[in-house]
Amino acid sequence: MTDTSTMARSERNARQAAPPAAHPSDVARLLAGVHDSPHAILGAHPATSDGEPGVVVRAYHPNATGVDVVLDGGRTTAMQRVEGGLFAAWLPRATMPLRYRLRFQFAGGATWERDDPYRFLPTIGEIDLHLFNEGTHHRLWDMLGARPRTIDGVSGVAFAVWAPNAKRVSVVGEFCGWDGRIFPMRQLGSSGVHELFIPELAEGTLYKFELLTREGTPRLKTDPMAFKMEQAPQTASIVVDLERYKWSDTEWMWKRRNTDLARQPMLVYEVHLGSWARVPEDDNRSLSYREIAPRLVEHVKSLGFTHIELLPIMEHPFAGSWGYQVTGYYAPTSRFGSPDDFKYLVDMCHQAGIGVILDWVPAHFPKDDWALRRFDGTALYEHQDPRLGEHPDWGTLIFNYGRNEVRNFLVANALYWLDEFHADGLRVDAVASMLYLDYSRQPGQWLRNRYGGRENLEAIEFLRQMNETVRSEQPGCVTIAEESTAWPDVTKPASQGGLGFSFKWNMGWMHDTLKYFEEDPLYRRWHQDTLTFAMMYEYSERFIMPLSHDEVVHLKKSLLEKMPGDEWQKLANLRALLAYQYTRPGKSLLFMGTEIAQTTEWNHDASVDWHLLEQPRHRGFLEFMKALGRVYRERPALWRRDHEHEGFSWIDVADRDNSVLSYVRRDGSDHVVVVLNLTPIPREDYLIGAPAAGSYVQLLSTDDAAFGGSGYRTKERVETEPTPMHGFQQALRLVLPPLGVLVLAPA
Repeated sequence: MTDTSTMARSERNARQAAPPAAHPSDVARLLAGVHDSPHAILGAHPATSDGEPGVVVRAYHPNATGVDVVLDGGRTTAMQRVEGGLFAAWLPRATMPLRYRLRFQFAGGATWERDDPYRFLPTIGEIDLHLFNEGTHHRLWDMLGARPRTIDGVSGVAFAVWAPNAKRVSVVGEFCGWDGRIFPMRQLGSSGVHELFIPELAEGTLYKFELLTREGTPRLKTDPMAFKMEQAPQTASIVVDLERYKWSDTEWMWKRRNTDLARQPMLVYEVHLGSWARVPEDDNRSLSYREIAPRLVEHVKSLGFTHIELLPIMEHPFAGSWGYQVTGYYAPTSRFGSPDDFKYLVDMCHQAGIGVILDWVPAHFPKDDWALRRFDGTALYEHQDPRLGEHPDWGTLIFNYGRNEVRNFLVANALYWLDEFHADGLRVDAVASMLYLDYSRQPGQWLRNRYGGRENLEAIEFLRQMNETVRSEQPGCVTIAEESTAWPDVTKPASQGGLGFSFKWNMGWMHDTLKYFEEDPLYRRWHQDTLTFAMMYEYSERFIMPLSHDEVVHLKKSLLEKMPGDEWQKLANLRALLAYQYTRPGKSLLFMGTEIAQTTEWNHDASVDWHLLEQPRHRGFLEFMKALGRVYRERPALWRRDHEHEGFSWIDVADRDNSVLSYVRRDGSDHVVVVLNLTPIPREDYLIGAPAAGSYVQLLSTDDAAFGGSGYRTKERVETEPTPMHGFQQALRLVLPPLGVLVLAPA
C-alpha cells in the first residue's frame, strides 16, 4: 500500500459518517473467537444513522490493515476500523439485499478480494433441521458436509456440521491459512448445526473444521460427512461434486426395484479391492477403481456370480484394518480413485448384470482424534461411559444409538451408498456386538438395560429403523446381518418383532461344515450329524452361507489347506465342499482366491496368487467353478425356494458308514438330485430313491478329469428302476466317484 493510497483512505474515512455500532458483547465475543452467530454482527444489516436509513457492512480479519467494500458497478467504500480486526462501513440510502465484495489490505501491500460469506442467508431450512434432530432426515448428505452450490449467482461451497457442544466452529483450509478466526460459522437455533457458505471455493478444496470446546480448547477435525478424504497420514476433507457422474445403469436400477432376491439366484464373490490384483512392475500398487472394473466384471461373470461384495470401501487410515475401522463414512476410499471412479466400477458391474454389496460398519469406529472421537470436545457420537462406549476386543468406540442425530447419521449413511453410488445392498458387520451389552465383556465391565437385561435396546431399535427405512426408500436393496449368535428373527420384518434384515450369514453352517470337511475321510462316518445339523434350523431365517475372508486369515490356512489328504484329495475335498454349498438351501458367498484353490492365506498386501493358474490342477479347478456356477444359475430348483420347506428334502441322510448323503432340490415339479460321496472310495451300483420315474442325466460330476479329478467312470444317463427306496417308488443305480459330488436332473 503506497503513502498516497493511505492518505486517500484517511480522507475518505474522515468524510464518512460513523457506522452504527454493534453491541459491545457481540464485538467482544467475535474478537475473542467464541461467537457462535457471527452473521449477527458481520455482513450487511439494515440500520439507521441520525434518522437516515441505510446499510451497515462489517467485516473481520485479524491481520487486515484496511478493508474496502466493493459494490456492484465498482463503487468502493473504505471501511473504518472498529476494534482489532473488525471493520465497518455505513452506506446511507442503500437497501437490502446488498451485493458487494470485500477487499482486504495487509501489511506489505498484499490484498485479498472476495465475496462476503456473511451476506448470504442460511443454506439449511427449518424442516431439514427438525428432521435431523428428530432422527429421520433420509438425505442428510444434502444438508451436512461440504456441498458445491451457486447462490445469488455466486458459486461456492456450503458447509454444515453438527457440533452442539462447541463454543465456536470454523471452516479452515489453505484458503484461509488454516486460521480458525477467519471463517467462523453460525449455529442454527438450538439444532446444534453450524453453517456457512463460502463463495469462490470449488471442488478439490482441502478443508477441516476447527471447534472450540467448552473448556476453550481448539480441536481440528475432519468432516464426518466428507465425500472424499486425503490418504493417511494426511487427514483433510476434500470438496467433491457428487452430481456430475452420468450413470448408464437405468435398466438395472428399474429391474432392481421389482426383484425379490430371496427367490433369485445369488452367488456372492467377496473382494478386497486392494489385494485382488496388483501391478508388480509399478511398486506392487493396487489397481484403481477404473482399472479393476473391466477385469473384475469379466472374471466374476465367467464364474456365474450374481454379485460382488466389497470389504468396506469407506475411508479408513489403516490398511491393515481391511476397511473395518472407518473414519470417513461418506467417503469412498481415495486409495483407488475418486467417488466418480467408484461409481464407474458399480456402473460397469450393473451393465454386466452384476450386483454390488458393500460391507458396512455401524457397530464401532476408531479412536483417531482427528475423526469422530469426542468430536466437539464431548462424547458426541459415542457413549461417555466406557462400559457402554468402548469395544474391549477392537480398541474402538461404540456409537450412541440412543441419540437421534447419531442414529440419523448412520441410517442416512446406509441410504447414501444405495442412492448416490447405486449399491444394491449392505452387509452389516459385527451385528452380534451391537445386540448385546455384555458382548466380550466380563462382569462389572458392562451396564444392564433399563429392564435389567443384557440386550442393547437402543441398538435394536436402530437396526430396525435402518432396515425398514432401506426397505421403504430403496426397494429391491438388501441388508445382510453378520450375526453369529442364536438371536431370533433376524430376518423377520421389524413390524413383526424381528430385526428386519433381508438375509443373515449362516455362521453355524460355516463352522460345522468346515469342521466336518477338515476331518480325515476315514473318521467322517462318526461326524455326519455335524454336516447335516444346519438343516434343523435352516428355515428359521433367510440364510447366506459364507466362506469369507475371516476363514482364511490369522493362521487359519486357506480353504484348500484346511482339507485333509494329499494334493489330489485336498482339491477333491474342496470341489465337494463347494458343490455341497452351491446345491443345498441358502445363498452362497465365496472369498476371492477360492475359485483357483489358493494355497496360501489371504495377504491384504499382496495379490491373489493368479500364477497358480499356470498349473493344470488349478486351471482345472477354475473350470470346475465355471461349470458349477453355470449349473447353479441354469437350474431354478437350486435357488427359487431356498427359504421354503418345499425346496429341499433328504433322500438319504443315514448312510454314515459310507459317508454318503443324497437330497433333492425342488421348484414345483422341477427338481435336481444331489449325491455326495465324501470318502476317497468309489461306490459301484449305489442305489438311492428317485423322486420321479424315467431318465436322469448327469449335470455335473466334481470328479471330472477336466476339473483335475480322477475321471472315474460314472453314468452320464441313468434310468430309474421300479424298486421302492427311501420313501420313493423308484430308484437310481449310480456309480459314485471318489470324494465326488453328482448333480442329476430329469432328462
